[in-house]
Amino acid sequence: MKIAINKAHYPVTVLGPGRRIGIWLQGCGIGCKGCVSQDTWATDSSKEMTVAGLLTWCRDVSAGHVDGITISGGEPFDQPQALSALLDGLQQWRASTAQDFDILCYSGYPLATLQKKHANLLQKLDALIPEPFIDNKPLTQAWRGSSNQPLVLLSDRGRARMQAYVDAPVDEHDKRIQTMIDGQRVWYVGIPARGDMQALEQRCAERGLKLDSVSWRP
Repeated sequence: MKIAINKAHYPVTVLGPGRRIGIWLQGCGIGCKGCVSQDTWATDSSKEMTVAGLLTWCRDVSAGHVDGITISGGEPFDQPQALSALLDGLQQWRASTAQDFDILCYSGYPLATLQKKHANLLQKLDALIPEPFIDNKPLTQAWRGSSNQPLVLLSDRGRARMQAYVDAPVDEHDKRIQTMIDGQRVWYVGIPARGDMQALEQRCAERGLKLDSVSWRP
């Protein structure tokens, strides 16, 4: 089974509690206006890898020290078979090593749609952040891009870990952004506030640094 991946990183500390593995899938058929990850939209077979290879990377990179897995995109539910295989593999890894990491997944589809079409996948998750990103609805809660997006707890593990975040307002701690450098590219992980990325681009231009391509514009 192959899965299309935009990027993966460890540790991620801004998209869920604790030190997490972040996995961003490639391909999105929704295309929310104002999305800051438009580089994940296109279907791209060159981004494919085996689910087994991704699971091996997860085990190796975390060395047994992982609090959770966050799956985003792109749109994870646009690859339902691959997502199912990944979730099965993560659950098997968790059970075989007696680890207790949680699995959180983002989706731009409405919760009702996911419940109708992908109930089997929801059963394999501990928590879900669904609903499309809406640019004119502000960022008000931790880990969410717009105020219409709920944090849905799907398991006892998810409720134990994340109940306090369901209705908690976003604060300065939650607004952290992680930065990574990969060759000539700079990656940002987290949920930026409105205008943050454009402000970054302007600050760079003021200092004579031109960004050749950015993920928040086509």
